[in-house]
Amino acid sequence: MDIDIRELEAFASVVEQGSFSKAAKALFLTQPTISSHVAALERKLNIKLLIRASRTVYPTEAGQLLYGYAQEILKLRTQAVEAITAFSREMRGTIRVAASATPGQYYLPQMIQRFQAQYPEIHFDVRLLSSKAVAAQVADRQVDIGFTGTVVSLPTCVYHTLTEDRLVIAAPDTPIYRSYLSGGLPVRQIARETFISREPGSHSRMETEHFLHSIGVLPRDLHVAVEVRSTDAMLQMVSEGMGIAVVPYSAYCHFCQLQPLLCFDFDSVNLRQKIYLVHHKNDRLSPIAQAFVHDVNAYYTQAEHSTPCG
Repeated sequence: MDIDIRELEAFASVVEQGSFSKAAKALFLTQPTISSHVAALERKLNIKLLIRASRTVYPTEAGQLLYGYAQEILKLRTQAVEAITAFSREMRGTIRVAASATPGQYYLPQMIQRFQAQYPEIHFDVRLLSSKAVAAQVADRQVDIGFTGTVVSLPTCVYHTLTEDRLVIAAPDTPIYRSYLSGGLPVRQIARETFISREPGSHSRMETEHFLHSIGVLPRDLHVAVEVRSTDAMLQMVSEGMGIAVVPYSAYCHFCQLQPLLCFDFDSVNLRQKIYLVHHKNDRLSPIAQAFVHDVNAYYTQAEHSTPCG
C-alpha cells in the first residue's frame, strides 16, 4: 500500500486544526486539496478516519490511532531534514580516490577544487594508478571510488560514464602548422610527420591507433620517433618541435595554459575517450563520498562542461 506523506500531513493537520479550511491555511494549500488528500487516505485504508460535524472535524477511533503514527512519521521526517542539514554544514572526513592518468591529471583536480570550495573540511587521499590498478583498489575496498578512461572487467566493479573526451592531434606552434589552421591538417600529411606516441600495449596507444584508422591513416605508415609513458611528456615534446601526437582534448587544453600548442580536430571522426566513475557494487558510500559523487555527476550532466576546457 502506497501512502503519500502529503496525505498523512493533511490528515494530521485537519485533526490538529479541527477544520479543513484551517488545515489548508496552515499548510498553504487549498481546501479541495486537503479534502482530496484525506479522501485518498481513507480510500487506501478502506476505513473512515474523520467525522465531519457541523462546526468541527474530529477523528474516529481508527483516525485517532492513525494520528499517533502520523505524528511520529512527520516528526521523524523533520528530524531527518534537520540532521542532514546540520551534517552538510559540518561535513568533514577523508574521501579515498584512485584515478588513472587522463581523469587523474585533467579532471580530478577540478572536481576536488570545486567540491572543497563548498566543504573545506573534507580531505582527499588521491592515488594515481593504471586503470587496472584503479579497478583492483575499488574491488578490494582500498578506495571509495575510482575514475578511469577504460573499463576493466571485475565482477564487483560498477562503471558509470561520467563524460567524454574527444581525441585531437597536437602540433607545435610553428609557421608550417599554423598554415594548416584554416583548412585543417591534411590526412596525407600526417603519415609524413614525425610522430610521438604512448608506449606499446597501453590503452592510450590502442585508442591512438583506432583514431588513426578512423581518419584513414595506418599506424604502420607512421614515423614514430619517440614512445613515452605519459601524455604530458608527449605534449612537452610536441611543444619543443619534436613531432605531432594524438592526445585527449582535455590534456591539450591543460598544457596550453603553460605553453602554446596547436590543435587539429577531425569532425568526421566520432571517436571519443570515455571517462568513467567506478565503485564497488556491494558497498554503500559514506555520506561525504555520496555528496562528492552527486556533485561530480551534477556538474558533468551539463552539456557545456563536457570537457574541462571546452
